[in-house]
Amino acid sequence: MNDVIVVGGGPTGMMLAAELRLWGVRAVVVEKDAEPTPVVRSLGLHVRSIELMDRRGLLDRFLEHGTAHPLGGFAGIPKPEPEGLDTAHGYVLGIPQTVTDRLLAERAAELGADIRRGGALAGLSQDGEGVTAELDDGRTLRARYLVGCDGGRSTVRRALGIGFPGEPSTNDTLLGEMEATAPVDEIVSVMTEVRKTNLRFAAGPVPDGGGRIRVVVPSETVAGDRTEPPAFDEFRRQLRVYAGTDFGVHAPSWLSRFGDATRLAERYRLGRVLLAGDAAHIHPPLGGQGLNLGVQDAVNLGWKLAAEVRGHAPAGLLDTYATERRPVAESVLDNTRAQSVLISTDPGAQAVRRLFAELMDFPEVNRYLVEKVTALGVRYDLGGGHPLVGTHLRDVPLKEGRLYERMHGGRGLLLDRTGALSAAGWEDRVDHIVDESGELGVAAVLVRPDGHVVWAGDDRNGLTERLEEWFGPAA
Repeated sequence: MNDVIVVGGGPTGMMLAAELRLWGVRAVVVEKDAEPTPVVRSLGLHVRSIELMDRRGLLDRFLEHGTAHPLGGFAGIPKPEPEGLDTAHGYVLGIPQTVTDRLLAERAAELGADIRRGGALAGLSQDGEGVTAELDDGRTLRARYLVGCDGGRSTVRRALGIGFPGEPSTNDTLLGEMEATAPVDEIVSVMTEVRKTNLRFAAGPVPDGGGRIRVVVPSETVAGDRTEPPAFDEFRRQLRVYAGTDFGVHAPSWLSRFGDATRLAERYRLGRVLLAGDAAHIHPPLGGQGLNLGVQDAVNLGWKLAAEVRGHAPAGLLDTYATERRPVAESVLDNTRAQSVLISTDPGAQAVRRLFAELMDFPEVNRYLVEKVTALGVRYDLGGGHPLVGTHLRDVPLKEGRLYERMHGGRGLLLDRTGALSAAGWEDRVDHIVDESGELGVAAVLVRPDGHVVWAGDDRNGLTERLEEWFGPAA
């Protein structure tokens, strides 16, 4: 029997499989597509995702293929980057989703995940011992747990009968890559002019794309069958409507569409089956938060599910996945709803946009919005009196290297400046590092594998209780 079946081989599923393998959990990834998709829906990683890649020793791989861009702005309202953000990575990393997909799949495979492509989930059943997954080719797989990372039309979520309330799409946007006969300078010039009044339009060269351009343009209608790609003729027509020219586009590499549907699963867990990523939440792509939200789901869930499988999870640990991550998704859904209003061309919405632009001149407002989109503002209510508890710990320099270099293994961490503390009994789950870091302003911190602080103090008071609460009983 496998330990965990991960349904869906996108960034959420592959990140989850990698996190599980760090703990020796037997993870099999089931992906319906025989080959990775060429469709580029996401174009970057936000700060919190960059931090988690650094914490797992993956960031150099991403930096090699990405481009750092400054932070700032909301709903396309340009503003300078706020000062003093609590991170060592104050930038957006521009990188196509196809590259992110490949790097995370390589990571999962390196760690020993069993990746099976070309087989779709047809159904599932569960009992007190595990979950049976039925594939469309007649095969069955058995595991102790199953996680649906299979997108907005999740087969797992539907098989469980979990509701997915929210709003359906009211407008669609076409997305694709193709060749064009018009010069790049002309395309960029036209795009710049059109975007003065319509932020749902974009056209420009694909980096390292061999002369191809990426086109984003409002669709004529809302699609009835979202699995069918749009017709290329519609791209040409809509380009002429919005740009006054079709730029001589031809030879499309791929065509797709996305809508503005906003939905949130009623629950993230039913028995031994859980949901993560778009299977649990969908929203408009404004602010580029979707992929990031899913990857962060995976990192929150991975170590908790591993603890359950390995038998050292404290009571209720796995349930904290939903109590922590569902409110984060609610917040993302709300801010993308707000951004949808702010980019509307309606006169009332434009008036709100102008007011918002004025408000963002206040540094506190600008900072708040940037922290919301980048997930820097996420803080879990974990109890405890110290201000650091519940926050995500930024990377800090140590006498020997830096903090994130010591967290590549995905374990908990007791960072101790005093040398008088101990994680004895939890050595198989928590690393104890005696080192100096004056930047923290506290003698010691206990950090979960996902980077969030669960204890901070100057002596052992409360430390044992927190070790038991988050990492289970001492060995």
